[in-house]
Amino acid sequence: MRTVTVVGASLAGLHAARGLRDQGFDGRLVIVGEERHRPYDRPPLSKTFLTGEGLAAEGEPDGGLGPLALTDADDEAELDAEWLLGVRADRLDPSAGAVGLADGRTLRTDGVVIATGAAPRTLRATALPGVHTLRTLDDARRLRAELRAGAARVVVVGAGFIGAEVASSCASLGLDVTVVEAAPLPLVPQLGERMAQACASLHAAHGVTLLCGTGVATLRGTDRVTGVELADGRVLPADVVVVGVGVRPVTGWLEDSGLALDDGVLCDEGCATALPGVVAVGDVARLARPGTAATVRAEHWTSAAEQGAVAARNLLAGTTLESFGALPYFWSDQYGARIQFAGRREPGDTVRIAEGDPESGGGFLAVYEREGTPTAVLAVNRPKPFTRLRRELARAHRPVAR
Repeated sequence: MRTVTVVGASLAGLHAARGLRDQGFDGRLVIVGEERHRPYDRPPLSKTFLTGEGLAAEGEPDGGLGPLALTDADDEAELDAEWLLGVRADRLDPSAGAVGLADGRTLRTDGVVIATGAAPRTLRATALPGVHTLRTLDDARRLRAELRAGAARVVVVGAGFIGAEVASSCASLGLDVTVVEAAPLPLVPQLGERMAQACASLHAAHGVTLLCGTGVATLRGTDRVTGVELADGRVLPADVVVVGVGVRPVTGWLEDSGLALDDGVLCDEGCATALPGVVAVGDVARLARPGTAATVRAEHWTSAAEQGAVAARNLLAGTTLESFGALPYFWSDQYGARIQFAGRREPGDTVRIAEGDPESGGGFLAVYEREGTPTAVLAVNRPKPFTRLRRELARAHRPVAR
């Protein structure tokens, strides 16, 4: 391969680019990014960035990434890539070896890494001033400015990890916060009912109202949002509304490419698509699980970072030599508590409390088991024992090398 194009200047795209160089690719490397920024760390956007602990400098040419930056000058010199930022890829023609850009340019390429990530799902009237989604640095800057401009009442729609983190940050700023969740209890698919209840109790313990089992009928307001009308008829006054109801993979630009798409780009267990010279990584990639008929799309920082090296190796080899078999891992910081989860919980798994007491509101360590075998681990403020158990799980589920 003489040229490889990475579409998506994201965490996943950056690690794939590094993987290509680490494995000896010395050809032309092009990185295309819809945002105007170099790759940056997204997890702080809903936490320290909103509360002012991760402020980026505003006077730099790209608006400043500060501590969010994932590269520095030395990293970029070593990467030796062409950066095409602030432009969106809008088509892929694998047979012609071409990536088309929205500004009319066409990039000729021998290999493509798809790393376009995901975009937030929205509600009707999301464009109303005062209503926000949170995915990008620019999203976070707009939200932070409004929170500091006199907002007193915040309604967060969606009690997943992003919604919970935003609620926690807003509460720490002294704002009146209500979280609305359509499900009877948030995070049950990921954690199971008992552990989900333990994590949900953090909201009430820190003065945040959690309303479950009702959706949003509409958003009220004319010039800007003034309230949230719920499906049960209640109206919640709001100066700011943050919508965190999940994301959708960014695959619209691939619809005529010949790639198999199904809530993401379908890949084998090594991030390779069915088309030669095309791999996918990060939130946009739906990978086959080794040894099963299942596919999975992981929206986690660690998966996005670790898939890059696997995808790069398989792309350069022209075949799948290595599978990505790392166990899912994610974390969330809420109300001063660190929540960590690793593994794969399935319905029917039992939960054993190894340390602490989830009902007490303090930290705890929980182990999920299937027929006596550990399948996953959840910790709240138990980082050391969690890390030990996570390593044990990982050793039992090592990726397959060919």
